Amino acid sequence: MDNKVYFWIEQEIRSFLADPVINRLSPDCQEPAWDSPLIGVSRGDDPLYQEFLESIGPFYWTPLEAFRTAFPGSDVTAADLAVIVWALPQTEATRRDHRAASELPSRRWSLSRHYGEEVNDQIRDRLASLLTEAGYPAVAPSRLPAWRREESERFGTASCWSERHAAYASGLGTFGLCDGLITERGKAVRFGSVIARIDLPPTPRPYATHTAYCLGKDGCTACIRRCPAGAISAAGHDKERCFAYIREVTMATVEREIGIPVASCGLCQTGVPCEARRPGRRQ
Repeated sequence: MDNKVYFWIEQEIRSFLADPVINRLSPDCQEPAWDSPLIGVSRGDDPLYQEFLESIGPFYWTPLEAFRTAFPGSDVTAADLAVIVWALPQTEATRRDHRAASELPSRRWSLSRHYGEEVNDQIRDRLASLLTEAGYPAVAPSRLPAWRREESERFGTASCWSERHAAYASGLGTFGLCDGLITERGKAVRFGSVIARIDLPPTPRPYATHTAYCLGKDGCTACIRRCPAGAISAAGHDKERCFAYIREVTMATVEREIGIPVASCGLCQTGVPCEARRPGRRQ
């Protein structure tokens, strides 16, 4: 297949985000929730997905398993599938406010975490629907009723489909100490993904290791210092300590502030060298 379908997909995502009625920080705020997206593609039979399964646990979905969950009985093979992933960067206004925060998330960040993720869900649903209607059956794994979190023997709480891992496989970036994915637009981003029975060329992965963009290996401690829960160290991210801080501290505060108990924090994603760019790349 030529690149026309890829450009059509890209244009659909971009035009959706260009609509101020859809891409807004809250129902009462016309300010955009997200900046211009990054988009990547990986093949369903990419060996990385089998590596994820073996590393995370038997509950983890490969693209083929996720697709068959939505289309049971399909004669599809992994080689027939493409994983389409997008990164939605936080706006400069949201990053600025969040950069100034230290113990609790900024209001803009919490709004984007809730209402911005609703925008992301709309992209997932719309793209899966458009592709299916065009003759390319598609599913957004995180929107499936069967999507769930389980306990990974190696990594603790983990979901059966990780959009950050799909983004890594799709050439969009590599992981940092805090488990966030560092993209060309930095780490202050959210991800979405759709799996489709479609022939799309994969996006090249311009890195050799899963932590290639992180400066932690060079002694950077910025995200360690930004974490109010003490959940990040040179050894990595303590997810249980992180989740406990969100449950016990930030959710109640955010609910008092915006009226919704949002699982919001993300302080480690701003005020760091990888906030809005890949370290080492000129902004």
